[in-house]
Amino acid sequence: MKRVMISAVAVMMVFAAAAQDSEKARAPIRSEIGDVRLKGFLGERLDLMIERHVIGTDIDYITAVFQEKTETKRWWQTEFWGKYMHSAMPYLQYTGSAKLKTAVDRGIARMIASQEKNGYIGNYPDELRCGEGWDVWGMKYTMLGFLHYYDVTKSQEVLDACKRLCDYVIAELGPDGKRGRRLYQTGNWSGYASSSILEPVMWLYKRTQDKKYLDFATYLVKDMTEVEDGPRLLDLALKGISVADRNGHGNKAEAHGGYVMKHNRWKAYEMMSCYQGMLEYFEVTGRKDLFDAAVMTGNDIIKEEINLAGGCACSEAWFHGARKQHLPYLRLQETCVTTTWMRFCEKLLDMTGDPKWADEIERTFYNAYLGAMKLDGSEFAGYTPLSGNRYHGQHHCYMHTDCCTANGPRGFLCFLKGFFRTTGNAAIFNFYASALVKSVIPETGKTVAFDMYSLYPRSNAARIVSHTENAGVVPLKLRIPKWSEKTVVKVNGQEQQGVAPGAYFTIEREWKLGDIVEIWFDMPVIAHKLERNVAFTRGPVLLARDSRFGDGDFTEPFRQGIKDGQRMTGFSDVRTPSGDIWMAFSATLPIGSHHENPEGRLPSTVFFCDYASAGNTWQRDNYYRTWFPEEYGPTE
Repeated sequence: MKRVMISAVAVMMVFAAAAQDSEKARAPIRSEIGDVRLKGFLGERLDLMIERHVIGTDIDYITAVFQEKTETKRWWQTEFWGKYMHSAMPYLQYTGSAKLKTAVDRGIARMIASQEKNGYIGNYPDELRCGEGWDVWGMKYTMLGFLHYYDVTKSQEVLDACKRLCDYVIAELGPDGKRGRRLYQTGNWSGYASSSILEPVMWLYKRTQDKKYLDFATYLVKDMTEVEDGPRLLDLALKGISVADRNGHGNKAEAHGGYVMKHNRWKAYEMMSCYQGMLEYFEVTGRKDLFDAAVMTGNDIIKEEINLAGGCACSEAWFHGARKQHLPYLRLQETCVTTTWMRFCEKLLDMTGDPKWADEIERTFYNAYLGAMKLDGSEFAGYTPLSGNRYHGQHHCYMHTDCCTANGPRGFLCFLKGFFRTTGNAAIFNFYASALVKSVIPETGKTVAFDMYSLYPRSNAARIVSHTENAGVVPLKLRIPKWSEKTVVKVNGQEQQGVAPGAYFTIEREWKLGDIVEIWFDMPVIAHKLERNVAFTRGPVLLARDSRFGDGDFTEPFRQGIKDGQRMTGFSDVRTPSGDIWMAFSATLPIGSHHENPEGRLPSTVFFCDYASAGNTWQRDNYYRTWFPEEYGPTE
């Protein structure tokens, strides 16, 4: 796909017909994507995904369900359009695609045409609305879809449709609502799914400043934090209760093992979606206890749930997965959980400025996220195990799509949006890849621009050339990953001092055309041990053995002696055997149990690739492994 560079003015010209009443709109919300244009490997992956997936989506198909009110199984067909819009609008800004513009405009017209006089948009018959199932969840995503469109077009018609839909929810489930039940009592997972509507309610308030939406949000937050059998997203977090252990507090935990549970609180995707809304509420109200609960929850997820691929969750539930990642748990790393974790980290990065959240986005992006994307960008796997093979997602709700395929493109946005930012008087690089970037410094109104060339993380270097002039002194902050113990930074050939892992390194200067920043990251292969199993990472990338190398038995045990955190010396970069593998490494390792045999006791040379490339043919004969057993001795 040919990528087109367009300015914010050009975007507004594309939507001129839809923006006739923009003068009535409130102050615009920050654009989701700055002027960042990815090149190289990641640019190609992004282009394919936009062309084959986002632009390739059949808009009539995913909006057809709204035209009739026939949903009696309480399913979630109404989430797909809103998820699509979350990525379609930013990618429309990114590409300027006329085909995509036609699709989103047609989808908006069909959605508005489906709205009932009372404001309802969905596919449930009246007697089943606002109750069990995913009706409120679907309305949440419809509101998000409308607001993504509004943020670009400033269409008053679309904003009004969103307001009418929110007014319907308030009338039915707000204080003294017609349905006679609290909103958290609808849906599943102790109210997580329905309560996550807080996020678009807060978006709507920020765009309209209508107090009734803030009042409704306050009502939601009260039930999300104070009701004994509700989500309890505040007190359980502040008490330090891990996300996997929050069941049974004020309700009876269910143990039937079914996919849907009414009361349990371990559902990963929906929990994080609720915290996303609570952070939006904090930004307006300043309720720091809500912010603290979200940060503590994020820290607990890193400690207890995130695996070496940056993924999490078993069958979409928290399960202390970090300590169990070497075991073959079912339905690992749902792509919806992966993208929602990236969004959660993105919000925390925005609000805290702490680079550890960018570290987490990077790890997840290069492993669990890219590993879930089909090589041609056309779809996303529902689950991506740490060992096994990749495969197609589900068919959800009798439709030829699923929640993960709908959600998938949102994850790339987190990387793209966080790549280069300007805030205050500074510019920030959080990630490293070939790209052209340009932005305005908020405090001065001056434009800065840079050209980065890098094969990172295939290589350990990045080169940044200034395309900036006459912008005055601008601090340029570079995220130094926590895993890079000894990073070297040079400016115009002069090595800089004070570079530290897990922090931003700031270069403060008046940038001139042609100034060059060079970065070399410390990127050894590191061993990780877990209950007599071993895995290897290189920088942010988890390594895997893949059947395409044809280099022996993956179950053959490692000999004892490798230590947790050990820097491995037997790994070397090698040429990849085919174009569908991004990175390849040879490794000479102590594998095999025939210690007594003169030949058998010698180390073996095997091959590894990056986790995202492992199994990416999506064929059953293409399998891979990331965790490997270590042999036991007779006294153990």
